[in-house]
Order: sequence, then C-alpha cells, then structure tokens
Amino acid sequence: MIDDKVYLGKDVRIFHPDLVNLYGCSIGNNSSIGTFVEIQKNTSVGERCKISSHSFICEAVTIEDEVFIGHGVMFTNDRFPRATGIDGKILNEKDWHMESTLVKKQASIGSNATICPGLVIGVCALVAAGAVVTKDVPDYAIVAGVPARIIGDVREALDKQGPFMKEAQN
Repeated sequence: MIDDKVYLGKDVRIFHPDLVNLYGCSIGNNSSIGTFVEIQKNTSVGERCKISSHSFICEAVTIEDEVFIGHGVMFTNDRFPRATGIDGKILNEKDWHMESTLVKKQASIGSNATICPGLVIGVCALVAAGAVVTKDVPDYAIVAGVPARIIGDVREALDKQGPFMKEAQN
C-alpha cells in the first residue's frame, strides 16, 4: 500500500508496489524500494538510495543520499517500548517517546542489522550484517557484532578497490 501522503521523487523504482507499505514518507529521486519494505510517516529517504526487501524503517528516521540498506534491516525509535502503562491502560502514539535516527550520506547497513533509536550512522560508515547498533557510528567506521563495535575503517578497506574513496573524500 502506498498512501496519498507519500512523496516520490523522479524515477523511484518500487518493486511490487502492492507488497510494500509506504505512508507519510518521502523517497528521493532515483531510489529503489524492495518488496515487503515498510517506511512509516515522518521519515525520509534521500536520492539514489537502495532499500532492500523486508526492511523496516520506522517513524523519525532520516536517510541521506546514496545509502544502502540491506535485506531485513530493522530500525527502532523508542528506547523503552511498552504496550501498556503501569496501570494496564493501553498506550498509544502520544504516550511514546520517539527518538530520531540519522543515516548519513553513502553509509551502508548490512542485512539483518538492527539500529537502536536516537543514533547517527556516519558518512560512508559500514554496519556489518547482523550487527546491533547501540551507539553512534563515526564517519567511515566499520562496525560489527552484538553490540556493534568498531572493527575498521572503510577508507582503508576500500583503498585497495579503486578510486571510490578518493572521490568521496574530496
């Protein structure tokens, strides 16, 4: 389902539009959205991004340009989620304390990673598959594990693979 409050930039590719849930979000030019993706309201995806299948991008997430989101990535936006209050009363949207998350330009998040709320994933950072990110990730850092820890630097890892990082650093 794609509701009428979704902004889609030019040349956005949505694979199987009947098998995604997009509402109240914006998707930038030339981005692609995989099957079984949900992107909630008050969320933005930049230009030239790839959001792979089965990923969940909850409210209050900002994804800048040229970001890769792997299969099954889960974002969260409430550090202490509860179904009910201490009195047993069912909680609703106004009872939640939402925290914003920012994924900066050219970051990559591997399949099945979980991103906890209120964090910043830095420019060109790489989050390994299956990582659980509980702290900010610095620019160019490679993080892996549960909880995710810095294990390297993208510039060093990619320096052997060509001119990509030389262009990104300018």
